[in-house]
Amino acid sequence: MHYFAVSRGQSGAGLHSRLMPKYASVLVDESGGRAFDYEVPPALTLAVGTRVRVPVRMRSVLGTIIALSDTTEASGVRPITDVVGDEPALSAQLIRLAEWMSDYYCCPIEAAMRTVLPNVIRKAEVGHKMRLFARLAREITPEEIAGIEKKSERQAEVLAALRDVGKAMPVTELCEQCGAAHQTIQSLAKKGLIIIEPEKVERDPYGTEIFIANKNLELNEEQAAVFARVAQAIDQVAAPTADAMLKPFLLHGVTGSGKTEIYLQAIERALNHGLGAILLVPEISLTPQTVERFKSRFAATHHEVAVLHSHLSEGERHDEWHRIRSGRARIAIGARSAVFAPVEKLGVIIVDEEHENTYKQEETPRYHGRDLAVLRGHLEKCAVVLGSATPSLETAHNAATGKYELLRLTMRVDDQKMPFIRIVDMRMEAKKSSPILSDPLSAAITKRLEKKEQVILFLNRRGFSTTLLCGKCGYVAECPNCSVSLTFHRATNRIVCHICGHLAVAPTKCPDCKDPGIKYSGTGTEKVEDAVAKFFPKAIVRRMDADAMQRREAYRETLDAFRTGKIDILVGTQMIAKGLHFPNVTLVGIVNADMGLHLPDFRASERTFQLLTQVAGRAGRGDVEGEVVVQSYTPFHPAIQFARHHDFIGFYDQEIEWREKMEQPPFTHFVLITVRSPHQQRAQLSIETLHRRLKEVLPPGVTLGEPSPAPLEKSHGNFRYHLALRTRAVLKLSRALRSVLDKLTWPEDVFIVVDVDAHHLL
Repeated sequence: MHYFAVSRGQSGAGLHSRLMPKYASVLVDESGGRAFDYEVPPALTLAVGTRVRVPVRMRSVLGTIIALSDTTEASGVRPITDVVGDEPALSAQLIRLAEWMSDYYCCPIEAAMRTVLPNVIRKAEVGHKMRLFARLAREITPEEIAGIEKKSERQAEVLAALRDVGKAMPVTELCEQCGAAHQTIQSLAKKGLIIIEPEKVERDPYGTEIFIANKNLELNEEQAAVFARVAQAIDQVAAPTADAMLKPFLLHGVTGSGKTEIYLQAIERALNHGLGAILLVPEISLTPQTVERFKSRFAATHHEVAVLHSHLSEGERHDEWHRIRSGRARIAIGARSAVFAPVEKLGVIIVDEEHENTYKQEETPRYHGRDLAVLRGHLEKCAVVLGSATPSLETAHNAATGKYELLRLTMRVDDQKMPFIRIVDMRMEAKKSSPILSDPLSAAITKRLEKKEQVILFLNRRGFSTTLLCGKCGYVAECPNCSVSLTFHRATNRIVCHICGHLAVAPTKCPDCKDPGIKYSGTGTEKVEDAVAKFFPKAIVRRMDADAMQRREAYRETLDAFRTGKIDILVGTQMIAKGLHFPNVTLVGIVNADMGLHLPDFRASERTFQLLTQVAGRAGRGDVEGEVVVQSYTPFHPAIQFARHHDFIGFYDQEIEWREKMEQPPFTHFVLITVRSPHQQRAQLSIETLHRRLKEVLPPGVTLGEPSPAPLEKSHGNFRYHLALRTRAVLKLSRALRSVLDKLTWPEDVFIVVDVDAHHLL
């Protein structure tokens, strides 16, 4: 049947007589992805993307209109009950994006729609916050106030306060200021002297902060050339031509090369054309610093910046989403889910640190924020900028083959030098010094502290000790739910599983043989912080990891203290590895560069190179040349050596040659199927059954691996088995997988997960 959308500009009587469709196809929430036809009541003007209430059996449920039609083949069609909201919640482009996600990532359309539309908006249970305001009903003279004062001093004070301020005031604030009760306000309203009205109050997560406006920085020659090309693309968006075709940009700029300033000026260019912008950042922890910089830049022009991430309250997320949807905020900043921000007339989408794994969603649908940014840019016909000092091999390969346009920044701003990187062979150092800090790193810290400069120490493992081991009987404290050892956290005296969160009191003797000599081995950030505080007792040392940053404001407070010089040495995990700019940091120490290097994952070398380069980039961003000390037990590994020389091209050339030879991404798409169950035999039998069925139906060109236990065989009480597939035609494979999975039935406690373009292989 014929489908068409009704735009918001097509309302009115003429529309009802000519174009208003009779039926709507509604994707009903919690229906397993099924859509049902409903009659459109004559009084309603609807569009694709509108949220509605519809009857399903004896209940009234929510759903989204995905199509409109003049005809239906269904019988017994019932009318739509009600419309939710003043305008469509989803644009046609976002619905198309959800449909593509469902097809590509092999997931139900309902799961994709649930991701595109935030839960707080979809459920419609949270509304705008309303607050009572009082204002004068008419002009009040001082003489009138004096007359009222003779009868009621408080009423006179309230009237005087409203007269002085000259506008409406919140009733609670008015009562507090005048020491008046609510009955006093009500009495004045009954007399017709004041009017009390409810008004909408926005819940702004940054409402208590003051942002001082700043101006654009002057671009150097390289930056100016890059910006000119991005600006040209944004100009094309504003005035499109029939033959215009915009390629995504890869902005490959070394750390400290001024990529953020280009982002700021590109967004300003879009705003000047009346267009909007989306900026994605990889970590929620990076958002406060980014928001501060962007809100300050656009404070003078009064362009509102909205923030979307999971640390907001439901009320804040509701209001931020509506600020974007209404067009009052034309800049949306956030983590991966901000790619779905309802920004209209998009001019540019920017993905900062595009290589980061955090852009990959680890729950269904397992989408990649960077890839969806590229696709949304294609659907919206807007510019897309992917920025990184260490691009992912997939993105770099797209630039090398001409799918993306490459823009380069090879120098740091203000002629700052790249930090000098020194590799320390810990095989030699471990014999003569602390296993945590080598002699070269200790000496470098001492030197920097004497000069009143700051130090960052990086270790991508939290906790105090990573293993609890009995030297007598060999007992190791392991998680009962996962195939990992428990990590000791000294601050809470607990042993914790970093996979499922299981915790127990740390034993003082071996639970098996009762030997009191049980040992804590391995190193986490807690132990590094403790050791550094002992080695440098006069230094102020703080730790930044998921354990230390549990309070909502802890991250911002710690960074502010570090920025103002109140902290000498900052110890942390990957949350301090990227995006932070502190000119007084002249030394970065990487405690163990081998942490992720030897995992059973074809991306292990790439991740190590990226992490080392990003951490090293925190040093030397001021007037003093930076230094990086890398401690490693495999100092000659190519990933470490290429990072030492800041040589991305050398690393890329070597790694891409190996990937092509092994038919790994970016030359194929890697699909990982995980079968999990609390019962090991059921999980194993299920994956073997799936493997046999797939062998029969998979299209040509698909490499199907053998079923095997996952490297992390047990997690959250479930046994896990893997099945790996590689293909060049991923859409064909996804559709074949969907057809097989839809036909097979599984025991109730067996769960199947399909991860297209998988990033985590454990």
